[in-house]
Amino acid sequence: MNPKVEKALNEQMHAEFFSFYLYLSVAAYFTALHLDGFAHWMRIQAQEELAHAMKLFDYINERGGMVELMALEAPQREWPSPSAAIEAVLEHEKFITGKINELASLAFSENDFTTFNFLQWFIEEQDYQEAICPGEEPDCHRFTNDTEDALVYFDGNVPTMFLRLRHQPPWYWTPCAWTRSW
Repeated sequence: MNPKVEKALNEQMHAEFFSFYLYLSVAAYFTALHLDGFAHWMRIQAQEELAHAMKLFDYINERGGMVELMALEAPQREWPSPSAAIEAVLEHEKFITGKINELASLAFSENDFTTFNFLQWFIEEQDYQEAICPGEEPDCHRFTNDTEDALVYFDGNVPTMFLRLRHQPPWYWTPCAWTRSW
């Protein structure tokens, strides 16, 4: 495996593991505020980020590279408001999208077309992740006030808001084996 690409893949895997931690932290924040719909959505997002990291882990191993697990920083635990937490999630997704695009560009420039092709799944996935983020939902401009009525409305309608945006893949809303609630 190309050493530059291997290093970048390990860095991306680290970023995906951090995303897992961050989204669990956001889920805990929403749970503390009794916003169970948002908390559940963030747990699903966290599980997806863990799956992304493991997909990279497996790819590096399958291509004969060496996986490098790096220390994770503790994620932020509190936000000024629920809408600030949602905005942080959206901004983080945009950051990850940029990293994936840089990685694909590196793979292409290094003539590692197998990795470039592998990364196309991540590129499509990031487009999808940004599209389903509540901050991108047209009605969410009402959420930014963090009024109790808006919070209750959005918390109770999280799944249906996303279904209006795009048809979900079949596995998307299935319960996680490690979650207590569905």
